[in-house]
Amino acid sequence: MTRVAAIDCGTNSIRLLVADVDPATGRFTELTRRMEVVRLGQGVDRTGRLAPEALERTFARCREYAAVIAGLGAERIRFVATSASRDAENSEVFVQGVRDILGVEPEVVTGDQEAQLSFDGATGELAGDDRLARPYLVFDIGGGSTEFVVGDDEVRAARSVDVGCVRMTERHLVRDGAVIDPPTPERLAAIRADIEAALDLAGETVPLAEAETLVGLAGTVTTIAAIALGLEEYDSEAIHHSRISLEQVREITGRLCASTHEERAAIPAMHPGRVDVIPSGALVLLAVMERTGAREVVVSEHDILDGIAHSCAAEVS
Repeated sequence: MTRVAAIDCGTNSIRLLVADVDPATGRFTELTRRMEVVRLGQGVDRTGRLAPEALERTFARCREYAAVIAGLGAERIRFVATSASRDAENSEVFVQGVRDILGVEPEVVTGDQEAQLSFDGATGELAGDDRLARPYLVFDIGGGSTEFVVGDDEVRAARSVDVGCVRMTERHLVRDGAVIDPPTPERLAAIRADIEAALDLAGETVPLAEAETLVGLAGTVTTIAAIALGLEEYDSEAIHHSRISLEQVREITGRLCASTHEERAAIPAMHPGRVDVIPSGALVLLAVMERTGAREVVVSEHDILDGIAHSCAAEVS
C-alpha cells in the first residue's frame, strides 16, 4: 500500500483526502477527508484577479493541510486547482504560494481534465451496480464552472462551462457589495438564462439527453440531498448514492430562492460557506435535470477528489 494525499482547490472550497492505495487495483482506504470553504474565486468573474484576502484564506488552509499530510506520512501529493485558478490573471501568485507551503506544483487543470477526474471519482464504485443504466451523465457543480461528462466505463464526451454557484451569485445577486436577500424574480431569471445558454454550449459537445443515469457531484447537490432526506446534521454516508427526485429538487430550489440568509443558515445540514450561493447552485441542478429529462439524480460524495487519489495510485503503479 502507498499513502497518497489528494488536494482539490476550487472556486469555493479546498479539500483534502489522504488514503492508502493499492497500486495493483487502485482501491484505497480513506484516512482523512476534509473540506474548508475559502472562496478563492471571490471577485474573479468581475476583476479577473485573485483577491489578496482570498489567497491568504487559501494559503492558511494549505498550511493546515501540510501539517496533516506530514503527520500521516503521505508519500505522494497531488494538488489540482480548477476554475478560479484558470481564470485569474495573477494565478502565478497562487502557484508560488502553494509551492512554498506544500512543496508541490499545483496543477491548474483544463475543464476537460477536471471532467475526466470527476468522472473517474464518481463512477469507480458504480461499475458493479446493475440497477443503474448506462451511459452515465456525471455533472459537477462547482463555484466557478460546471463539468459534464457522458460515459460508460470510459468517457465519451466532456465539457466544462462557466456557470457555478459563486460565479452566478456574484454576477447577478451582489449589489453594493452585499447579496440581494432574498433574490428578486428578475435576478433569478437572469441566472437561469445564463445557465440555459451554458447548457446549450455543453450540449454541442456532450449528448446530454442520451444519459440513462444522472450522477450529481459536489456541495450544491449533496446539500440539497441532505435537505431532501430531512437530515438533522450533514451525514455523508446517508447522502452517498441517495436518489433525489425532480419534484424534490424543484420544491427545494423554490424554497431556497424565496428564503432569506437567516432562513437558509438555519437549515441543519447547511454549511455556513454555502448559505449565500446555494440558490444559484440549486438553479443549476434544476436546469440540468429539466434539460435532460431525468426523473431523479443519483448523489455521489465521491468526485474529483477521489479521481485525483485514483490518479496517484495509477502513477505509483
